[in-house]
Amino acid sequence: MATMIEENGPSTHQYQVSPSYQARQKLEGLLNKNMKIRMTDGRTLVGLFLCTDRDCNVILGSAQEFLKSSDTFSQGEPRVLGLAMIPGHHVVSIEVEADSLEDVPGFGASH
Repeated sequence: MATMIEENGPSTHQYQVSPSYQARQKLEGLLNKNMKIRMTDGRTLVGLFLCTDRDCNVILGSAQEFLKSSDTFSQGEPRVLGLAMIPGHHVVSIEVEADSLEDVPGFGASH
């Protein structure tokens, strides 16, 4: 439960914040943040998170592709893709650049 604050002071009205609303707020906070997405075929895409949908497809802007390398210390040269759509069923993991999360509610240093 959360208390609504009005200009005249705290209100007696209480409201419940739904889990889906909280999830949407967190997701919206990730917009235009740098993401690294690992895919089922071993490729890694890095770019700006622009949108997603109900099927967990992800759109990255200014995306670069890194191929899976047999040498674990070298990622090789990136291939510039620009705008890229990653089907949700090919996503293995998603990482968000830590520096870009400091100003996002629910993702800051205290969490």
